[in-house]
Amino acid sequence: MLNVPIVQGLIDWIASKPLLGLIVEREVFAVLIAPGLLALLLYLGIIIWFERKITARIQWRVGPKEVSPHIGGLLQVLADMLRYLYQEVIVHRDANKVYFLQLPILSFIPILLALTLIPAGKIYAFRSGFAVPCLVALIALIPLFVIAIGWSANNRFAYIGLVRESFMYIAYEIPLILSVVAMLTIYQTGDAISIVNKQDIPGIILNPLAFLTFLIATVMASGRLPFDIAEADQEIAFGPYVEYSGIMFGLVMVLAYEKLYLLSLLMVILFFGGWRGYEIVALGDLSDVVWLMLKALIVMCAIVITRAIYARYRIDQALRIGWGFMMTLAIASVALSGVIAWLL
Repeated sequence: MLNVPIVQGLIDWIASKPLLGLIVEREVFAVLIAPGLLALLLYLGIIIWFERKITARIQWRVGPKEVSPHIGGLLQVLADMLRYLYQEVIVHRDANKVYFLQLPILSFIPILLALTLIPAGKIYAFRSGFAVPCLVALIALIPLFVIAIGWSANNRFAYIGLVRESFMYIAYEIPLILSVVAMLTIYQTGDAISIVNKQDIPGIILNPLAFLTFLIATVMASGRLPFDIAEADQEIAFGPYVEYSGIMFGLVMVLAYEKLYLLSLLMVILFFGGWRGYEIVALGDLSDVVWLMLKALIVMCAIVITRAIYARYRIDQALRIGWGFMMTLAIASVALSGVIAWLL
């Protein structure tokens, strides 16, 4: 059960209730609340609003303001979600109907499974020495669903988008995996909790080459500018998602942000000491959650700012970066980690 001194009485009361008491069990809390589903939904709203607002400010625009103007249009995301719920879901006659409707929902499976592998100090659902490799493997499945979504639409723009997604997937996934391998070589474990406990020196200092590779791969994997080549709304009208509408469009639109959330948490665990920070005694077990989520939020905000300051690369330029610059960095980071592991 959770230990949170500031609200321990409330937690004890919740724990005494049938079924409801499961929420304050650490394993269930990790999956349903933080860093699980509720935190994911909350961060989706915050990061989408922040991206739109900061991009507008950098470009001398106002950004979201029609809904809740007194708090900077923060509730605009909620209004958009409600709009998606009430819009009609249109399935055009040439689409592969069964896959077209099922894939946006099925794509959430690897995301949900990945959330079970992310710990926050004493709060975790599942602990394993292979947690980080399994987490990377589950994240790597998400683009396969995007490719399948584009195929199911049976549209020429969707086909162009899925081909671009396939090329980008191969270009960034190998350097991403190598950067993770580089860090696991230093820590000598795939257990996320052990990795954080060993970070007396943050991973970004131990191997800056692996961090740079992981950072660029995260931007590419999450489809942020200058690498939003698969969607490219000005060119191919959202690529794989061109035929979606209503709540189905809402589900596929947030896939990139969900992937960004997972990769940001993994980046914090590998390179920024995870939940390590000044212990907030009054929060007890939640102190670790606060530090982990705060660091992840900062990483996500820093990454989405690229939308306002970079132009989109051509596909050949992006592939050259992936197979050239990033691959070289990734191999060098693995070599550097081997030397560090030998010295330690």
